[in-house]
Amino acid sequence: MSFQKNVKASPLRDNTRHITTHDPTTGKAIVHSSTSGNWSSFDDGKLGFNVIYTTSKFPPDINGDEDIKAHEKVMASDKLGLVNPGGTVCRTVDFAPGYECMMHRTQSLDYGIIIEGSVEMILDSGEVKLMHRGDVAIQRATMHAWRNPSETEWARVIFILQDCEKVEIGGKELGEDLGRGTSGLPPSGNDI
Repeated sequence: MSFQKNVKASPLRDNTRHITTHDPTTGKAIVHSSTSGNWSSFDDGKLGFNVIYTTSKFPPDINGDEDIKAHEKVMASDKLGLVNPGGTVCRTVDFAPGYECMMHRTQSLDYGIIIEGSVEMILDSGEVKLMHRGDVAIQRATMHAWRNPSETEWARVIFILQDCEKVEIGGKELGEDLGRGTSGLPPSGNDI
């Protein structure tokens, strides 16, 4: 899996993140910052990641903008895997036409919300579900892949990944499995 940092692969519109906070004098809501995406490209530009936000504990501490400081520290570390141990990750993922990502598993409870195009959720059992704009997948630490079935259009999914307790099935601990060809993607480290 080839990896390029700060490269947006898809032609889909960039998304802007607007973070709110409170005016320390009035207590009224204000915009802390508005920033465009910071994309990374994988698999020769067929897969794009944009981390929108992370938290590093649950529940997060938003007093004094502690959560924003924690997010900035995580992003500066360059060590964020798919999951942030003890916290959450909100990520936009773009899939090229016909692209299928590697079969993988994260130790997390994930919400995958289709916002552009259609995506197939492929499970290691062989089961496949075609999902359309507005559909939501609840991934519960299962082995899965994603495929964009369109031959011409890009697809976009927003994923919210939440760290979870270790998963044990039939006496076997599952843990994270990033699958084939994942160089450039650090392990999450939450299954140690």
